[in-house]
Formats: sequence, C-alpha cells, structure tokens
Amino acid sequence: MKSELIFLSDLHLAWEKPAITARFTHFLQHRARQAKAIYILGDLFDAWIGDDDFTQPARVIRQHLKQLVASGTQVYLLQGNRDFLLGARFAAATGVQLLEEYAVIDIFGTPTLLTHGDLLCTDDHAYQAFREKSHSPHWQQNVLSKPLIVRLLAARWYRLQSHLHKRSTSYTVMDVNQDAVIDAMQRYQCWRLIHGHTHRPDVHCFEINEHLAQRFVLAEWHKNAAYVLCWNSTGYSIEVV
Repeated sequence: MKSELIFLSDLHLAWEKPAITARFTHFLQHRARQAKAIYILGDLFDAWIGDDDFTQPARVIRQHLKQLVASGTQVYLLQGNRDFLLGARFAAATGVQLLEEYAVIDIFGTPTLLTHGDLLCTDDHAYQAFREKSHSPHWQQNVLSKPLIVRLLAARWYRLQSHLHKRSTSYTVMDVNQDAVIDAMQRYQCWRLIHGHTHRPDVHCFEINEHLAQRFVLAEWHKNAAYVLCWNSTGYSIEVV
C-alpha cells in the first residue's frame, strides 16, 4: 500500500521552457505514481491566465495530472503568486484537489503547515500590496472577463514587471520574515512548515516557545536540475528528479 508523500513547488512551467515540462511529465508518469499523494505548493505555471486556457503546456499538464489521479495517487495543489487564478474548472478537469493558502496536514503523526510562501514575505511591501489587490473578487472578475489573447499579452507584461521588481529589490526583502513565520506556525499550532516561493532550498531549525520547529524550503525547478521533498514513515529525503 502506498504511503509516501512528495512535495514540490516553483516549476514555473511555460511554453518557452519545454525541458522543465518534459521533466515534470516524466515525473508524473513514473516516480509520482509510487506515492500516496503529491503536494504542489504553488507556481506550477509561470503564469496562469484562466481555466479556459488550453494552450501548451497547460493542455498536456491537464492530461498527465488526470492520468496520475486515475492511477491512484492523490494530487493536492496550492496556488502560488504566479498561478493564483487556477480554479475549480482546472481542478474538475484533472482531479486535483485545491488547498487553501494555509493548509494543515498530518505527516505520519506530525501536524504540518503548508503554504506557498509569498504570504510570509511581509517585508516586500510592494508585492504584498499587489497581492491584496489581485486576490480581490472584483480584480479577478475584471481580468477573467477579458479575451484570452488580451490576458496572454497581459501575463507577459506582468512577468516582465516581476523580473524588474526582483532585480531592484534586495534578497533580504524578498525572503520570508521570521516573525511572520513564527506567527503563522503559532496560529495553526504546527511546529513544522513546508513552503516554496523564495527559491532558497534549505531546512531551518529554530525554537518557538521551547518547541523545536522546522521550516522546509522547496527548490525551484530548472531545465538541468529538479528536486522534491519525499516523506515516508522513516523520515524525509531530498530527491533528484
């Protein structure tokens, strides 16, 4: 009986990154089928303009996710800052189960908090202001009402703006704020946290009110390297895809 859990994030799939798409589809066809559940913690796509987008690589990813779910592996998806418009139509088409921006799961007896990670970057005030605006129903309805071609062009513009913002903002500002981390873990009473977003893979150990706490940061996928966090009853490992 399958019991392993696999966590990944920040694939940033896009038509101009075919090598990463090929690596991910191979993972879905083979390694992922050995797991009980796969948790994708945001930014599966580099940009998501609506569930009515059937251009590549969205089309092929829908197909392979559906096949993986049909094989008996559960797939959970948490929206990131690049694909926060992923919605119910995508979930219904693939069998993927959408998670809230903070989700608590049990990993072999330990409550564990999952999130994409962008909510923890509270020092990046410009991004947090955009996030608040872009997650409002009015903003999303306005965007999704536009023709598909307009949204495709807008997504390219936003990706350029994001690139320029990163170049002009220090790594310290764009990283998680430790007080925000502690606040979230205390709020959900979890002393283990798994997230992506920052592209700074590591395992951080610290204390919260005499509780030993751990923060696992997932790696961004590249065309030449990709890593996943695997968990079974004996512990965790970082595995190369």
